[in-house]
Amino acid sequence: MADNSHEQPVDAGTVKYLRILVTVLTATMILGFIVIVVLFVIRFSDAFGPELPDVITLPDGTTPTAFTKGADWYAVVTSDDRILIFDLDSGELRQTLQVE
Repeated sequence: MADNSHEQPVDAGTVKYLRILVTVLTATMILGFIVIVVLFVIRFSDAFGPELPDVITLPDGTTPTAFTKGADWYAVVTSDDRILIFDLDSGELRQTLQVE
């Protein structure tokens, strides 16, 4: 049997080009993966919500239904349609609003 397949020599320039191309694509993939990980860390670092006060002292007979926090205050909405606004640092009641 005669082997008629003749292998052509590989051009050195083509091999160098392919090596550079694979290296650049690998570096791009690594950088892209690092960017994705950093974005996940930045995005989900505050996933546990705002810091809540340790203790909130409500007036007798009130039942809280909602909570919100501002820069230097927090508010509790009660089941009797009142909004109680407290000071964040001292925990003292600043203002009471009646929702009509």
